[in-house]
Amino acid sequence: MFKTLISRRNALRAAALTIAAVSFSGYAHAESTLEKAKAAGYIRIGFANEAPFGFATPDGKLTGEAPEVAKAVLKKMGIAEVDGVLTEFGSLIPGLKAGRFDIIAAGMFINPKRCAEIAFSEPSYGIGQAMLVAKGNPKGVKDYSTFASNKDLKLAVMAGAVENGYAKDAGVAPDQVISLPDQSSLVAAVQAGRADAAALTALSIAEMAKKAEGVESTEPFGEVAGKSVKGHGGFGFRKEDKDLVEAFNKELAAFLGTPEHIALVEPLGFGKAYLPNKTTAQLCAGE
Repeated sequence: MFKTLISRRNALRAAALTIAAVSFSGYAHAESTLEKAKAAGYIRIGFANEAPFGFATPDGKLTGEAPEVAKAVLKKMGIAEVDGVLTEFGSLIPGLKAGRFDIIAAGMFINPKRCAEIAFSEPSYGIGQAMLVAKGNPKGVKDYSTFASNKDLKLAVMAGAVENGYAKDAGVAPDQVISLPDQSSLVAAVQAGRADAAALTALSIAEMAKKAEGVESTEPFGEVAGKSVKGHGGFGFRKEDKDLVEAFNKELAAFLGTPEHIALVEPLGFGKAYLPNKTTAQLCAGE
C-alpha cells in the first residue's frame, strides 16, 4: 500500500512538472525574426551603395536589384516595409551577425567561405566580371591576366568582395592590389591614375562607366585562371533565422523569372539573361 501511494505521488509530481515545463516553455518562447517582422510590418535590410545591386538615390530612395526583389518578396510574405541600413560591403556580414539589420540585400555572391558564416537564400541572379579602365584603355587591360603578366600595373578591388580572390588565383601579386571601401573610391582611383583598372561585376562596372567621366568598361569575361567566375548573388540571413530563410525562399522561387520580376529588374540592367543557373547548395559546396 505504501509503495502504491509513493508511486501515485511520484506520478502526480511528474505530471505537475510536465505541465509546468510546457507552460513555462510557452511563456518563455521568444519571437523569431520572421514573427517580429510580420507583427511590426517591416524589417531591416543592409546594403552597400553598390549600383545596380543596392543603392540609395539622391532623394534617399532605397533601390537596386537586391532591395527591389527583397521588397517584392517580403511584401508577398506579409512584410510591407523595409528599413535600409547603409553599410560598407566588408562590414555587411559582421553587421548582420551583430543584429544591426536582419537581411543582407546587396547582391552578395554566394561562396563556401561566406556560407560558413551566414545562411543564404537561393540566388536571384548570375553574372560575370569586367574592368573599369581609363578612357581608351591605354594600358590594354583585358582581364586579371593583364596584371599577372605586368607587375607594374595596379588593380583596385572593393574590400571584402570576391575580386581580391580572383586576382590572387590569376597570379596577381598582393602589392599590385589596392583595397578600397566602395565604388566611388574605385572610380576615383582609376580617374587619378592610382590604379590602372578596377575590378567588379560586369553590371557594376557598366554602371560606373556610364556615370563617371574619363573611364570606360572592358569587355565582360566569365573565366579567371581557367575557372568560371560567373557569380551568383543572393540574400544573406543569420543561420538561426531558418524560418525566415524558408519563407523567403518559397516566395522567391515563385517570383523569379515571372513577368513581374523581369519588369522590375530590367531597368536596373538585369533581365532574363541574368537569371541564376546554380543552386545555393552547389555554390556553398564550391561547385
